[in-house]
Amino acid sequence: QGQLVESGGGLVQAGGSLRLSCAASGRTASNNPMAWFRQAPGKERELVAAIFTPRSTYYVDSVKGRFTISRDNAKNTMYLQMGSLKPEDTALYYCAASSRFSGLQITKRTYDYWGQGTQVTVSS
Repeated sequence: QGQLVESGGGLVQAGGSLRLSCAASGRTASNNPMAWFRQAPGKERELVAAIFTPRSTYYVDSVKGRFTISRDNAKNTMYLQMGSLKPEDTALYYCAASSRFSGLQITKRTYDYWGQGTQVTVSS
């Protein structure tokens, strides 16, 4: 079994910053491919950023240069530092982990563990 718990969401003005955290336990802990997804009302859940090692990361074009994904394997925690936030970044943000694959994973179906989500709201 494994568990993912997100924290750090909230309400912020456009141009502001937030840092999301994802605490992993059990089979989701350290060395697994991990990622952040988001889902806005009426839209599909989309990949925001993924990480396998500090040098193996992926970002969707809309967040490149504004968001940074990282992980601390000693703490079994993944982070998403979000800057220059825009109203279109408003969504429920989920962390995800893959227990079945290795390497950088950018496909939603490869992730089998999900957190409950943390809301990020960016006001204009």
